[in-house]
Amino acid sequence: MGSISVEQFLEHPDSLLSGAQGGEIAVVTQDGEPVFMAVPMGASLDSQTVRLEIAVSLFDREQISIGVASRIAGLSIGAMIDELGRRRIPVARYSKEEFAKEMNYVRGLAGRR
Repeated sequence: MGSISVEQFLEHPDSLLSGAQGGEIAVVTQDGEPVFMAVPMGASLDSQTVRLEIAVSLFDREQISIGVASRIAGLSIGAMIDELGRRRIPVARYSKEEFAKEMNYVRGLAGRR
């Protein structure tokens, strides 16, 4: 489900429930800011797994840093990076402008040889 606004939640609370029943984590936002998170629960709930899923979800949405994500998940930063890699979630995220700047810097270093 991803994220929904408070207004969408109030108009269709059943969508949040059906998403949770389908195993989806959802963040409810107000004016673009997170207000609360709906986390699916079940008989086979494993708190470590839930913590990891929350950490991955928030990191993937760029709402927390890798350090905070690793603390939520109860993992070292290295283990968190490995987990994100297994899920094909990039750890380093560059805007096009940042990437171009980094590439120019690397080209400059390569030209000094």
